[in-house]
Amino acid sequence: MEEVPPGYRPNVGVCLLNSANQIFVASRLNVPGAWQMPQGGINDDEEPRCAALRELHEETGIVSAEIIAEVPRWFTYDFPPSVKAKVNRLWRGEWKGQAQKWFLVKFTGNDSEIDLSKGEVDPEFSEWKWETPEEVIEQAVDYKRPTYEEVIATFMPYFSNKVATVKL
Repeated sequence: MEEVPPGYRPNVGVCLLNSANQIFVASRLNVPGAWQMPQGGINDDEEPRCAALRELHEETGIVSAEIIAEVPRWFTYDFPPSVKAKVNRLWRGEWKGQAQKWFLVKFTGNDSEIDLSKGEVDPEFSEWKWETPEEVIEQAVDYKRPTYEEVIATFMPYFSNKVATVKL
């Protein structure tokens, strides 16, 4: 696997797609109005695919999901100065941003499975919704928007009724 770019925290992102080709987003508790797709750090000796499914479950309670595709390389974004100071204290590191391996994941359950407090000591999200790819990009925080645009563009060929039949 390609190495994580130096200076960036290894992270995974999940673009969760339902049967109507809508993407799951949730609003952060600590930044009201900041809508994002599930994402999180990769533990030492953890494979990104496993981290993606673990983070999805921890943040949403979802277990009914199948990985459909993976981005071909690490996508990176830099933290704005105010965010950088906060997250580096929290994560006890010196990161200029995050390097993310993104996964397109098909949700195979129903909405009643979604529980934002399941598995989290301190839940990250206050509410969730399904959105179109365009709405996901539009509602992303400024510094993550270019990454979200790249993620959506990479996965766009899968956004059709044929998602259920796509195999890696």
